[in-house]
Amino acid sequence: MEVKPYQDASGKKVQIERMFDSISGKYDFLNRSLSFGIDVYWRKRMVNVLRKHKPVQILDIATGTADVALAMESLKPQYITGLDLSEKMLEKGREKVAKRNLQHLITLVKGDSEQLPYPDNSYDAVTVAFGVRNFENLSLGLSEMSRVLKPGGKVVILEFSRPRIFPIKQLYDFYFRHFLPWWGKLVSKDQSAYTYLYDSVNAFPEGDDFLKIASTSGFRELKAERVTFGIVSLYTGTK
Repeated sequence: MEVKPYQDASGKKVQIERMFDSISGKYDFLNRSLSFGIDVYWRKRMVNVLRKHKPVQILDIATGTADVALAMESLKPQYITGLDLSEKMLEKGREKVAKRNLQHLITLVKGDSEQLPYPDNSYDAVTVAFGVRNFENLSLGLSEMSRVLKPGGKVVILEFSRPRIFPIKQLYDFYFRHFLPWWGKLVSKDQSAYTYLYDSVNAFPEGDDFLKIASTSGFRELKAERVTFGIVSLYTGTK
């Protein structure tokens, strides 16, 4: 099932870029408020997965306003590259990077996850937080991630999933279907962005289905861990 954030004739990448450009000014506030701040904990989980591997070069795809890239600073890598389709999201990220005087460490670039502008075997770790469900071609995006990852390198992916236990499943569904789009629209003034979030999460091949796709893209030792009652899943793998 393919989900389009805007039902028009333009491609998904153009629509995603337009959508995130539109909400960039309110994105961080909405992240904190809609997740009740738990998104900070989720990113810490991503960082902790990589801590023992001590990556020197890290690529963060769909970096947005650079929250994951900034969190990775605690790993003391040599450099961190953040890539995203939305220039306006990157502008917000660059402001945050500059505020922490980390321009020497973190570089944010506009780019396409399905055509990464980097040589084979370039990075020790590749991360994505809440971005893979927005790939126009999931298999191609994952294959590109594998291509630029060094042999033995780690991939860490954080993505929304659907809770399965009562009453979390029912509460989650009501929250995502009704409250989240209302609040997102009220704050961001975007008519479709947070309705798209609900639709895209429901369309995404989570859990074992996602791992099957990742296994055909050059990854091994794949694992899926459901976090916070299954609201999100943390996927890890090795090239």
